[in-house]
Amino acid sequence: MSEAIDRSIADYRRVANALPGQHPWLRALREDALRHFAETGYPTPRDEAWKYTNLTPFLGKSFAPALGGGEGAPVGGLDGDWLPGAEASVLVFVDGFHVPALSKTSGLPRGVRVGNLAELLRDGADDLETFLTAQAPAEPRGFAQLNTAFMTDGAYIRLPAGVALEQPIHLLYVARPGARPFAAYWRNLIFAAPGSRAAVIEHYVSMDGAQALTSAVTQCVLEDGAAIEHYQLNEQGDGVYHFAGVHVQQAGNSRYASHNVQAGARLARGDIHAVLAGQGGECSLNGLYLGRGRQHIDNYTYIDHQVPRCTSRESYKGVLDGHARGVFNGQIIVRQDAQHTDARQVNHNLLLSEDAEADTRPQLLIYADDVQCSHGSTVGQLDRDALFYLRARGLDEAQARRMLVTAFARDVVERMGVEPVRRRLERLVAERLIH
Repeated sequence: MSEAIDRSIADYRRVANALPGQHPWLRALREDALRHFAETGYPTPRDEAWKYTNLTPFLGKSFAPALGGGEGAPVGGLDGDWLPGAEASVLVFVDGFHVPALSKTSGLPRGVRVGNLAELLRDGADDLETFLTAQAPAEPRGFAQLNTAFMTDGAYIRLPAGVALEQPIHLLYVARPGARPFAAYWRNLIFAAPGSRAAVIEHYVSMDGAQALTSAVTQCVLEDGAAIEHYQLNEQGDGVYHFAGVHVQQAGNSRYASHNVQAGARLARGDIHAVLAGQGGECSLNGLYLGRGRQHIDNYTYIDHQVPRCTSRESYKGVLDGHARGVFNGQIIVRQDAQHTDARQVNHNLLLSEDAEADTRPQLLIYADDVQCSHGSTVGQLDRDALFYLRARGLDEAQARRMLVTAFARDVVERMGVEPVRRRLERLVAERLIH
């Protein structure tokens, strides 16, 4: 591991002067993150939050930090409709950077700001320093610190008070094959002023043959009464390692709904840290992970109830085939002052082969005495009696399996308010897991 740490530090020293934004506060922020990373290093299975994920195969690989190429590079093959039927503003990022020619942000309500982070870092926008420092990611070690040190581009979304977007904002991140593996460090910033509302889709894909590291951190701040519906779709190929973290800060009466879909990458890790810091806040974490082949998919969630009268709902489901391994490690903490908390957490897993594996660990830490909290998990296979029943009524085995797997995932899919996302997910379930 020490060799991998040294390699990451050397990569930073090599590219530091070429990273967007050379303002003193930003250089200090990057250096501080790198110093913290040098002290703590990469996580290991000895860390409780990484108990079921060994990074050794990943640490043996080298990924060169992406420093450009997206804006001026050929974009052939990237002009397809990646989310058919979605009338949305679109920001497209290729191989580490924003591509204006493929993006569309016209027609937004007055006062809404949607743009790319690299441009703002170079210009030195006044609010970035506060946003990036005051809302620093809470992950204790590893990828969040590297992301802060290397961050090059991503989306910047600011919603003014009272504005409701009727159409989603689609953020598309594309990795293409190249001469050598590369690393893209995305930082997305979402700020929702009081009473604002929007849906944001983070969509990660890769083209055949791409070898890359995707490191993404999304910081989301919801002020009083704001509502964000946040989608994360990972459809990257087997040559990609995907590490994504979401850090949410919620004020009173705000509503945050996460729809996290992990269906791609050789190794995928998704972290969500949500803090309910104002009374009346609602947090909903809705997740589906689809593993096949030798994929490893790790989900870690943390909901922090800090004040009274907040609600959280968490439902994750995994469908695993081949030699795939899926992990759910979810923690809900109810602080001593967080009376009248209502928190529910559940994780269900469906194994489609004898070699698939699911590790599930739902957790409640309750320090208040007037709460309603519950949690649970299951791991199982397709019901043989149900398969026999469907076969006896004229369905072949593939049709019967398709019906049962689709039914298992249906409640997660139906919670998604953006119809094109639901349709795409239904196709993913059919194409990737049902043979």
